[in-house]
Amino acid sequence: MLVVATIIGLIAGVSVPAASAGLDSVRLSSATQSVAAFLNAAVDRTERREEPVELAISPSENLLRLVSNDPGFMRELKLPDGITLEAVLPALPEGSDPVRRIVLMPGATVPGIGIQMANRHGARRIVRLDPMTGFPRVESVISR
Repeated sequence: MLVVATIIGLIAGVSVPAASAGLDSVRLSSATQSVAAFLNAAVDRTERREEPVELAISPSENLLRLVSNDPGFMRELKLPDGITLEAVLPALPEGSDPVRRIVLMPGATVPGIGIQMANRHGARRIVRLDPMTGFPRVESVISR
């Protein structure tokens, strides 16, 4: 009985880190898809309602926020635990406001920004808004 319990404990000890890494990978994938959908909704609202929309990205709070002139319209996307919002690309000079504010204007070109996220295991992904199409796309970052 003791041998069986030891073998079960060994198997559980070996499989827990792999399961944890797998869950973090799924969490990162889900977060990047949520950010892409959030950015797509911002561009869509700007074009369909023909009203400017402010996109505020706060890396310190792991938060994205949409605000428009429409009374009562505000949307927030909080990234899940274990996922950090590392950077907004292109990077601004040191000493700039930590909250990045971007105004999307109807009929104007969508800004070519990127939002870089990472999980606890060092995997990174970037969601970029394509200025030509206005659609977000997800890129995996290869760590070296």
